[in-house]
Amino acid sequence: MPSTGVTAMASFFVNISPAQPFVRTPFLSLSPNYPALKILKTSGWSRRVLMLRVNCSTEPDASESDSSSDPSESSSSLFPSSSSSPSSMNTSAYSWISAIGGIGLLNTGYLSYLKLTDSDAFCPIGGGSCGDILNSAYAAIFGVPLSLIGMAAYALVAIMGLELVGTGFLFKMDKPDARIVLLVLTTAMASASTYFLYILGTEFAGVSCPYCLLSAFLSISLLVITLKDLGLQEIQKVVGLQVCLAALVIGILSTSHSAQTSLISSAEINLEPFTTEVTTESSPLSIALAKHLHNIGAKVYGAFWCSHCLEQKEMFGREASKLLDFVECFPNGYKKGTKIEKACSEAGIEGFPTWVINGEVLSGEQQLSELARLSGFTYDDSKSSPQLGQ
Repeated sequence: MPSTGVTAMASFFVNISPAQPFVRTPFLSLSPNYPALKILKTSGWSRRVLMLRVNCSTEPDASESDSSSDPSESSSSLFPSSSSSPSSMNTSAYSWISAIGGIGLLNTGYLSYLKLTDSDAFCPIGGGSCGDILNSAYAAIFGVPLSLIGMAAYALVAIMGLELVGTGFLFKMDKPDARIVLLVLTTAMASASTYFLYILGTEFAGVSCPYCLLSAFLSISLLVITLKDLGLQEIQKVVGLQVCLAALVIGILSTSHSAQTSLISSAEINLEPFTTEVTTESSPLSIALAKHLHNIGAKVYGAFWCSHCLEQKEMFGREASKLLDFVECFPNGYKKGTKIEKACSEAGIEGFPTWVINGEVLSGEQQLSELARLSGFTYDDSKSSPQLGQ
């Protein structure tokens, strides 16, 4: 009988009695090809006999080697394979990236609409501070509105997220290339947001802009998710690229704002003082209110070129506006180097018109009804009372 490929089989009969426990025979393995246990009962024996069919070969059975060669396969039916976890995690991360990119697209799209239509932003926090920031020199890069650039960046990030999910939304890119593009985008966006947070804290201290803060939060979140998806080893390979890219973005933004600030400061502004004529007629109510404001020492601060100051005078009318204590903050005209009138600087005036009534400061145009309420004005003629809201 050949020695290879042949398994010698033997049958052993072991007498098992209650007084003698069963002892496992060493170096013998059960063969799966035969019944493992048979209990025989004969008429001439008073005890049961256990018969084991065992394999005496030192070489493992082929079926055993196949079943035990890959333990991970046998355990896969009991526990989920760990190799599927990163894939599902990546898909989830890319879905989050697409969703965040979509939110950023809506945010910057709204700001772009305001910029293109020259509309005022709705600011639930901080009053009119949103418009001050969104219309400042920092809201554009070399003349291009920052909201339009952000809108394009968020749209591209959302598309890259969809590509990595595997939907084939627009581009047909390999996964490594799409991840590189996503890393470059999120790094640039987070760097720009960090720069603008610095500007917001230094140049606009005490001013709140929810849209700006939301955009910064979204862009930084995109970078964090992207880096988490790459892993530590991949991050170590690209950290140099990220540092250079961040420095480039901040350098471009700083250069743009410095150039725009220099252009504005170098412009020659020379406005000679002029007077504007009030065309509306005053009502008895507006005249009585103007006299009351004068008597209690209420003042309104403005400038001759201020269109809102003229509109405030139009509310009172020609006769009543002459009774107001109107403080001109630039009586000698305005040009480069001209300082605001001392009375205005001492009152801390920052915009026109500004009312000071009983120690309370009101910025912007005010309705006659509001001025009457704050000054404690009452009018006996009930027929004229509706004009308080004009």
